[in-house]
Amino acid sequence: MATETAPAPTETEAEHDPRPEHLEHHFVSSEQQFDSAKLGMWVFLITEVLLFSGMFVAYAVFRQWNPDVFAAASGTLNQTMGALNTVVLLTSSLTVAFSIHAIKQDKVKQCIYYLLGTLGLAGGFMVVKYFEYTAKFEHGVFPGGAFDPHGAHYEHLADMAMAPQFFSIYFVMTGIHGVHVVIGMIVIGALAIMAWRGSFSSEWYTPVELTGLYWHLVDIVWIFLFPLLYLI
Repeated sequence: MATETAPAPTETEAEHDPRPEHLEHHFVSSEQQFDSAKLGMWVFLITEVLLFSGMFVAYAVFRQWNPDVFAAASGTLNQTMGALNTVVLLTSSLTVAFSIHAIKQDKVKQCIYYLLGTLGLAGGFMVVKYFEYTAKFEHGVFPGGAFDPHGAHYEHLADMAMAPQFFSIYFVMTGIHGVHVVIGMIVIGALAIMAWRGSFSSEWYTPVELTGLYWHLVDIVWIFLFPLLYLI
C-alpha cells in the first residue's frame, strides 16, 4: 500500500516559518542551540587545559630537580617584554569582552571595532614575541641540542648542564601558546568580516561569544606562563 507523504511547504509557508535562519533543524530553539555550542566549547577548552597542564607539570618537575639552573636561566629572559605582553593580552581580553557586550545590544559597528582592536593587540603580542625570540637566536639560545649560548648575557649558561632543558620548555610552552594566539587572530579576523557583512545580531552571536571564551583561555595561560618563566 502506498504511503502518503506530507506536502512540501509552499512559498508562503516558508516565508512565515517561525524558525530563525541560524537555527539548525535538529534544535528546537535558539537557546538550546546556544547551550549545546557553549557546552562543546567548554569541552574543547578542557582538553586545552589538559594540554598545557602536562607542560606545567614538566616545568615543575625539572625546576624541582634543578632550582639554581632554572633560576639562572630565567634571569636571562626579558622581563620588560614579558610584562608588556601581559598588559597587551589582558587588554585584548577586555576588548573581546566589549565586542560580545556590543553585539548583544545590536551595536554591530562597535563590535567590529572591538574585534579589530583585539586583533591588533594580538598582533602586537606576536611582534614582541618575535623580537624576544630573535634576540635569543642571535646569541645561540635554541631548544635542545642546538643550544650554544654566547654573549655576555648568556655565556654563563654554557656551563650549566640543565640550561638547555629550561629553554626547551620555554620555547615549547611559549611556542604552543603563540600558535593559539595566531589561531585566535585568524578566527577573530573572520568574525570581524562576518559582522561587517551583517551575520551577527542580538538574536545570534554564538561564534563571537565562543571565540571570546577561547581568547580568555589564551590570556589565562599566559598569566601563568609569565610569572613561572620570567619572574621566579
